[in-house]
Amino acid sequence: MNIIQCQFCKKPFASLRGKVCPACLTQIDQDFIKVRDYIYDHKQTNIDVVAEETEVSKQIILYLLKEGRLIIDSPDGDGGGILQCEMCKKSISTGRLCKGCTGKVATSLDKNVSGGNTAQKSASAQQDLKASAKIGTKQ
Repeated sequence: MNIIQCQFCKKPFASLRGKVCPACLTQIDQDFIKVRDYIYDHKQTNIDVVAEETEVSKQIILYLLKEGRLIIDSPDGDGGGILQCEMCKKSISTGRLCKGCTGKVATSLDKNVSGGNTAQKSASAQQDLKASAKIGTKQ
C-alpha cells in the first residue's frame, strides 16, 4: 500500500491503486449522476454550460470523460475537440485513446502476451513433455 496525494483534493491517502481518495470518489460519483442527467436532458450542449448548470467543475467532467463514464456527443463524432488521443493527438469523444491507437495497443499487448510464434512454443512444449516423461521412466 502506498501513501499518495489525491489528484483532486491534494490530501494524502493510502492507495492500493488509483490516484483519487475515497472521499473524492464518492463526490465524483454524485457529480457523475448530476452531469449524466443534465446531458441526457440537454443533448446538444458544451462543457462550459454543463459545468455551470450542474455546478460540477470542468476538471471533474474531463475526468469522467477520460474514464469513459461520459461521452461527448458532437455532430462529427470527434468529441468537439475537448479530448485528444494520448498517443496520436486525434480528437476523441471519450476515454484516453482513439479506436486506431486502442487497436494498436491491443495488438502489441497480444503479441507480448503470446510471446510471438505459437508454433515454436507448441514444439517447445512438446519437447518439455517428452523430457518430463523420460524423467519418470527406468533407463
